[in-house]
Amino acid sequence: MLQGIDVSAYQSSTYGTSGLSFVFIKATESRSYVNSKLSAQTKHGRDAGLVLGFYHFLWPGDITAQAEYFVSHAPETAGDVLAVDWETTGQGTHASNAEKDAFIREVKALRPHNRVVLYTNRNFWLNIDTTSYAGDGLWIADYVAAGQPRIKAKWLFHQYTDDPLDKDVANFGSKTALRQWAAV
Repeated sequence: MLQGIDVSAYQSSTYGTSGLSFVFIKATESRSYVNSKLSAQTKHGRDAGLVLGFYHFLWPGDITAQAEYFVSHAPETAGDVLAVDWETTGQGTHASNAEKDAFIREVKALRPHNRVVLYTNRNFWLNIDTTSYAGDGLWIADYVAAGQPRIKAKWLFHQYTDDPLDKDVANFGSKTALRQWAAV
């Protein structure tokens, strides 16, 4: 299992990279928010030789506009992974299954040379998701032992804790294998 983290504007632009193979960086949310540390966090990850991923926190409504907003702000680099973060919003709502699926498909159409994955938590995966559509792979959040999420579906990334920050593992044998997968 490869070690990684995910960061947003709440974390430092010079997050620790020792022992890590990858980082997911929050890029955007809805159609109005861009991570103020996106450029600095991206440079830091690239300078450390990590595989980079970028995610969009999905809100219900105007999926095409959100996909366009995301790809207009997420760096356009071959080998980067793109992700949709599908969970409950700050207003207690969430995008529908159809909206989640449409967003993934729209991002894949706009960025055909990037992998696009679904990030969601165990509750959403087991109780809200009805399509099991995760694009190019599933990134599951379940705070249990690393690499042992309590789901039956195949997963590629597992967020296993948020203490003291979001830590993840990737189900790849090496950073080279992850890079080859991400290279589409």
